[in-house]
Amino acid sequence: MSLRHTLSLAVVLAATAGLAHAAPASDEPIQPLEAPKVKNAGMVELGKKLYFDPRLSKSGFISCNSCHNLSMGGTDNLKTSIGDHWQQGPINSPTVLNSSLNLAQFWDGRAMTLKDQAGGPIANPGEMASTHTLAIAVLQSIPAYVAEYKKVFGSDKVDIEGVTKAIAAFEETLITPNSRFDKWLKGDKKALTKDEIAGYELFKDSGCTACHNGPAVGGNSFQKMGVVEPYQSTSKAEGRVAVTKEEADRFNFKVPTLRNVEMTYPYFHDGEAATLTQAVDTMGRIQLGKSFTKEENAKIVAFLKSLTGDQPSFLLPILPPSTDATPRPTPFE
Repeated sequence: MSLRHTLSLAVVLAATAGLAHAAPASDEPIQPLEAPKVKNAGMVELGKKLYFDPRLSKSGFISCNSCHNLSMGGTDNLKTSIGDHWQQGPINSPTVLNSSLNLAQFWDGRAMTLKDQAGGPIANPGEMASTHTLAIAVLQSIPAYVAEYKKVFGSDKVDIEGVTKAIAAFEETLITPNSRFDKWLKGDKKALTKDEIAGYELFKDSGCTACHNGPAVGGNSFQKMGVVEPYQSTSKAEGRVAVTKEEADRFNFKVPTLRNVEMTYPYFHDGEAATLTQAVDTMGRIQLGKSFTKEENAKIVAFLKSLTGDQPSFLLPILPPSTDATPRPTPFE
């Protein structure tokens, strides 16, 4: 064999060997998550404090983290959240993790951005039960907040515009890359087990990726809950129709992200699916008209658990103390 042929064969063999570690084809319906890039560290730090500060609520007890607990997958693991005076929330709290990738916020998409979303719960009588005026008065009365706000926004007058912008900036950092599935997508063929790979193939072949696709594995469309057969629920939530007033949007909900889904139970807008096994069974039946066997279900669940990525890791903020002028909480009124 000539030297030329020997070198050509070596190139071919090297390329073939590389295929074993190459990333899957670029047309995979799911793409890896990338770590967030912080644009304004000061704003993020302020937003982190505000996210954890219960003084934004009337009771002085409920913070953003109460319903979107960053130690619990960005949720509260309850069917519906607990609001002011132990009120039962009307809908399941979606995870805040990777929420910046959503096409809109809330199950019905009534807030287009994280900033729009951040102001809602503060003034909602069933959630934090405060008002924007009262919440701003609390922050304005705390010199450390005023000083930090001025560094970020150039003004010593705190307003709801800046507060929600800062909270959103912090939430934008809550991305969870480096899941085992991401590593597999990037070419590490040992990152997943045979059952997890089989589960992914089932997930694709069954049609799940028609809705659960993209980097967030969902969050980028509104879909009807109950395509093949009606979904039975006691929830009063009507879906997208509450926003658009179009009857065609009744029971259309934002498709949830499946990132970190093993941590974000219970599932669906009403929280009726307590486990991933139950969720997969229900979705197969009402959305796809498919009855998964016990073994198929287990493989899909195994794949879904591979979507858990690096959870947010940071020092808990030390909140500045209230002053004599700070409006006091009224948890028992």
